[in-house]
Amino acid sequence: MDVLSVTSEIFPLVKTGGLADVAGALPLALAAHDISVRTLVPGYPAVTNALKRGRVVAEIGDLFGGSAKLVAARVGGLDLIVLDAEHLFDRPGGIYVDDFGKDWTDNWQRFAALSWVAAELAKGMVEGYRPRIIHAHDWQAAMVAAYVAFGGDQQTRVVVTIHNIAFQGQFGADIFPHLRLPDAAFTMHGVEYYGGVGFLKGGLQCAHAITTVSPTYAREIRTPEYGMGLEGLLNQRGYDLHGILNGIDPVAWNPQTDPALAANYAAANTKKRSVNKLALTSRFNLDHSEGPLFGLVSRLTWQKGIDLIAANIDWLVSLGGQLAVLGSGEAHLEAAMADAAVRHPGRVGFVQGYDEDLSHLMQGGSDIMLVPSRFEPCGLTQLYGLRYGAVPLVSRVGGLADTVIDANEAAIEAGVATGIQFSPVDSQTLGEAILRAINLYAEPETWSRMQRKGMKTDVSWNNSAGKYAMLYQNLAADQ
Repeated sequence: MDVLSVTSEIFPLVKTGGLADVAGALPLALAAHDISVRTLVPGYPAVTNALKRGRVVAEIGDLFGGSAKLVAARVGGLDLIVLDAEHLFDRPGGIYVDDFGKDWTDNWQRFAALSWVAAELAKGMVEGYRPRIIHAHDWQAAMVAAYVAFGGDQQTRVVVTIHNIAFQGQFGADIFPHLRLPDAAFTMHGVEYYGGVGFLKGGLQCAHAITTVSPTYAREIRTPEYGMGLEGLLNQRGYDLHGILNGIDPVAWNPQTDPALAANYAAANTKKRSVNKLALTSRFNLDHSEGPLFGLVSRLTWQKGIDLIAANIDWLVSLGGQLAVLGSGEAHLEAAMADAAVRHPGRVGFVQGYDEDLSHLMQGGSDIMLVPSRFEPCGLTQLYGLRYGAVPLVSRVGGLADTVIDANEAAIEAGVATGIQFSPVDSQTLGEAILRAINLYAEPETWSRMQRKGMKTDVSWNNSAGKYAMLYQNLAADQ
C-alpha cells in the first residue's frame, strides 16, 4: 500500500520539536507492515541542501504566487518528495517564524500550497504514483483533507494527526478566495471557523480518520479543558478519533551505541551511567554530588510547566538535588533559569538553546528527567528517559499518564514502577513529587529496579506502527 505522509518538518533534515521525530521514524517502522511511505516536505534550505541525487518529477507553473517543482530523493532511508518553491520556503530565519520570532505573514500561503500539492499528487500529478492514503500531520498539512473533500476525489482517504491541538492555523476570512477551494468549502462543514479560516478545523471536519498521539490525549481533547475550542467537533467525530501512542527510533536512541554518551551501557548494567553523569556535571559546571541530578530538556514555556520548576528550584537544591537545564523559550522563563544558576552555583546549570548531542547525554547522565507539562499530547522526553534509565518525573496528563507507571507502593512491590507521576499540575504537588523522587533515589535497590524496568519497556514504534497500518487498511477497504 502506498501512503503519502505530509509534514512541515522531518528528522534528521529539519526539526523544531517532536513532530519531526515522529515524521522521520514512523515511515521506517511502517515498512515492516508492507506499507510504503513517501513524505512530502517543504524545500527549506536545510532540506534542499541535503539532497544529493534528487530527481525532478513534476513542475508547477503557478503555485500560490510562483513556480515550483517536486524533487524525489532518498535521504537517511526516507523516500522524500520535496516541494521546491523558492518564493515560499527559501528564506533565512526559522521555518515558521522570522529572525525576530514573528510568524511569517504568508504561513497560510506556504502551508496551503503544501496541502494543495499533496491533493494533486493523489490525483496523479506524478506519472505512475497515486497514493491510496494521505497522512497529514498537524495544521500545516491538515488542509489536504479539505482539498480532497472539495476537489471531487472519491478515491483518496485522508488521515489527520493532531500532535498538539493548541496550534490550529487560524487566519482571517480574507485569505479564502486565494485558497483554490470552491465557495462551498467556506461553511461550518468545511474550513470556516468563527468567521475565519481554520486549517486544523477544516482538516478535522473533512478527514476520513483523525488520530492523536496517545489514548489519554484523545479523551482529553474532547473536553473544554483541553479541546481548545474544537471539543465539540471532536465529539461529533468521536467514532473516527483514535489515540495511538508515539514511539521513538530505537536506533537513534540506543544507550548501548549512542555516540553522544561518554560511556555506553545496557539495561542489564547501568553502572556506566555514572561516567555519563560525571561528563554531564562537567558540561554544566556542577559540583560532584551524591544526590540525584535532575535533567530538564524542554521548550521553556507555560505549557511545559517550566514556571512550576522555577518555583521549586530552591526546594530541590535544599533537598540535596542538582538541576541541569537545556532549552529556550519564553524570555521570563529563560531569565528564571539563568537566575537560578547564578543563585546556586555548582548546583544548577543552564544551557540556553538546543543541542542534539547534549540532549542525548542528558538522558544518559541525569538520574531523573523532569516533564511537568500542563498538557502533553504524547511527549517523547519521557520515552527517551525510560530507554536511557533517566527515571521520568511527569505530570499525570496525556501521553505522560499512558507511558509512565507511577512508583506507588503497589507498583514498587510488584516491580512494575518506571517513574513518578503527580497530579494536579501545580507547584505544591510538583514539590511533593520531587521529594518523593529524592527519597526513592536514596533506596538504591528500588531505584535500580525502576531504571531497569523502564529500560526494558518497549518504547519503539513496533506496536503503534501496526495500529497505523491497520487503520490505513481499514480506510482503503472502504474505498
